[in-house]
Amino acid sequence: MAKFDKIKALIDCRCPHCRIGKVFSGSPYALRKRRTNQICSHCGFFFELEPGYFYAAMYISYFMIIAEGVLTGWLIFEIARSESIWLYLTTILSVTLFLSPINFRYSRLILLYCLSPKIKYDPKYKDELGLK
Repeated sequence: MAKFDKIKALIDCRCPHCRIGKVFSGSPYALRKRRTNQICSHCGFFFELEPGYFYAAMYISYFMIIAEGVLTGWLIFEIARSESIWLYLTTILSVTLFLSPINFRYSRLILLYCLSPKIKYDPKYKDELGLK
């Protein structure tokens, strides 16, 4: 059950420390207010542990883009069986541009949740979530 709660909090873009506060403000596709919060509004956890902490998220985002490009190319090949390089380039580029805001968010969340051993969930917030 705890693993499911962690995955649900990651998908909902919640704080890795309390799983209640939001990590981001605004919608991924909003034109104005779209940023990473500095601290959690609920528990006060500081998201950027050290200066330049989120630079590592670029590598995760790069891996996500490569995986999306390969999957998109494979799907185009399976569906269209085309040899046109322009079909592949335009479709893969369109998918990459469409998913860029999502990749931005989830690369940072994967870094916070999975690749940062200093960040631990504090079970004292479990009562506030309504869990047992």
